[in-house]
Amino acid sequence: MFGLMLKQMENKVQQHQLVKRYDCGDIRPVEWLDNLAFRQIEKIHKEVSANLTELALYVDLPKFDFPVVYGEMEYKLPDPFIEDASITEQQQLVTAMNGTIHSELSDTTNYSLVLDPDLHRDNPVEAKHRRLVRSHRSGPLDRDLKPNPKIRDELNSIMSYPPTQTLTSEEKDLIWKFRFYLTRDKRALTKFLKCVVWTDATEVRQAVDLLPLWVDIDVDDALELLGKEFQNRSVRSYAVNQLKKADDDDLLLYLLQLVQALKFEHYNDKGVDNDSSLERFLINRSHNNPVLGNYFHWYVMVECEDPAVHKMYAKVTYDYFNALMEVQGGHIRRGELREQGTLIQKLSQVSTEIRSMKEARAKKVERLRAVLADPKGQLHSFPALPLPLDPTKKVCGIIPEKSGVFNSNLQPLRITFVCEDKSEYPIIFKTGDDLRQDQLVIQIILLMDKLMQKENLDLKLTPYKVLATGSEHGLMQFIPSMSLAGVLNEHQNNLLSFFRQHHPSSEPGNVYGIDPRVMETYIRSCAGYCVITYLLGVGDRHLDNLLLSPDGHLFHVDFGFILGRDPKPFPPPMKLCKEMIEAMGGANSPYYMNFQQYCYTAFTTLRRNANLILNLFALMVDANIPDIKIEPDKAVLKVQEKFRLDLSEEAAISYFRGLISESVNALFPQIMETVHKWAQYWRR
Repeated sequence: MFGLMLKQMENKVQQHQLVKRYDCGDIRPVEWLDNLAFRQIEKIHKEVSANLTELALYVDLPKFDFPVVYGEMEYKLPDPFIEDASITEQQQLVTAMNGTIHSELSDTTNYSLVLDPDLHRDNPVEAKHRRLVRSHRSGPLDRDLKPNPKIRDELNSIMSYPPTQTLTSEEKDLIWKFRFYLTRDKRALTKFLKCVVWTDATEVRQAVDLLPLWVDIDVDDALELLGKEFQNRSVRSYAVNQLKKADDDDLLLYLLQLVQALKFEHYNDKGVDNDSSLERFLINRSHNNPVLGNYFHWYVMVECEDPAVHKMYAKVTYDYFNALMEVQGGHIRRGELREQGTLIQKLSQVSTEIRSMKEARAKKVERLRAVLADPKGQLHSFPALPLPLDPTKKVCGIIPEKSGVFNSNLQPLRITFVCEDKSEYPIIFKTGDDLRQDQLVIQIILLMDKLMQKENLDLKLTPYKVLATGSEHGLMQFIPSMSLAGVLNEHQNNLLSFFRQHHPSSEPGNVYGIDPRVMETYIRSCAGYCVITYLLGVGDRHLDNLLLSPDGHLFHVDFGFILGRDPKPFPPPMKLCKEMIEAMGGANSPYYMNFQQYCYTAFTTLRRNANLILNLFALMVDANIPDIKIEPDKAVLKVQEKFRLDLSEEAAISYFRGLISESVNALFPQIMETVHKWAQYWRR
């Protein structure tokens, strides 16, 4: 009896040690096997405890949060960027980590990091289970296999998952089983590719062979296949081929993300990849379309400033310039891009000089105009070239007397360009600020506007142009308007008075005395920005960064806080102050009812396109966007949470109705707005 008890004690200690190794990450988790193991361990513990009358003492020895690195001979491992079905997953992982650590230590030591392959090799139990469950045949029996109604409903449920949802092992096996049946469903391809074990050469071969048989997928799925999760060259080439069907206008909507997706191509540490289908596609479309090529050039140039990817993007720039020389007039376009760089450099120098001056704002404006008017500075007049911010406009000089300095912390410049056709194009030039976040938000707003207009919903949005020309400078289009705070101050907190001043109407029955088109523009733009700023989690909303134009367009500026970040405590879901509601005629007016209906329609329309928006954000995770960089693993989930994809459409509308009421009735934001007004007053 004593020997049996001793044996049980030994088994319990061994189990405890294995559990410790599992907690430390030394044993890879396998969900279905873990459940069985822990249930058995609990059962054994109960049996041992019932037989023992003495307490057991457990001693925890020291453990380390990081692997112990020690010197050992350097192994020759395959290049992690060279895709080969024979290279196992743990070999690629070891190589990647080996290259990273070794490059950091190469200046001081010849040692290289070597990982224990037991930690990363395929779990034999899981591999055996997969081989038993999955059929790797492709004969008539597999091709003609069809699900019964119950399984078909289960598959449809899986196909509706958002791109962020992780598939269980059972769901992956089910998708693999009916892979031939699912080739007729365009939603199923991304789910199928997620269930493929890419270290299994047989599965990889079958997956690649299935790609041409699949029905054409949508753009949102093609963008997902260009993310970091999909490294197979054939898969990425397939996604690029799907994107080739988009016209240049649509491609421009996703260009920012496609430039980021180049980071996930198979470039080596020298930035070389002679077979990147995505790079070839972008360069081909860019040298055929000057507008697309202009933005492509500047998106790439900004990334060249990042030391981590400098070589790769420098190689892309080199390839693009070489491709330009092969098209008619390409040498002229190449010269224009270089002249654009010179123009931006000169404006940056002027802006830095103005900011460093200790004089009053009037003196700074005087100095700015003197510099711009100086013929030696080559800013007053220069050969016509496409404006980087808007290449459809060719500018040939700057009007000094219509340029100035804004009264804000960073003191951006207002620069008024004169175009080749004698028209004027005012812009804002900023230094000391990273405009990439504003650029992303404006791009998403423009995309959302296009999606809603496809459903015949025009919410009169104002997606002004923003272009980051570097990590600390960029350009923004200047839209003639006034801040909501300024309008309310001038018109005694009455927006209707502002509209009457600019667009009065004396038509019979018009109780507001305002042009109905202006009122319609106002409520539509209010609805559009309420929905969009809520979905993007735009913070730091106050009456100084809400602008209003005389024709009724209300729009937001300054997107320094997104994805739920806000410097103010207890922010409302959306910016809706009582003055904005009063300008609609009050909460019981027909205009306010229309405003609510526009909000619901916009929310449901964008909700149906949630996958596209989520995939665009997923491609921006490594783009050095400030508010994404804080928690990159949660950025996409924060946007997904706003869509409430877990609710039915009817329940989602009801939920959004509650958000509007909460925002209108929020008291704390009104207090914070008063505090902000006083802060602005004393700052002046």
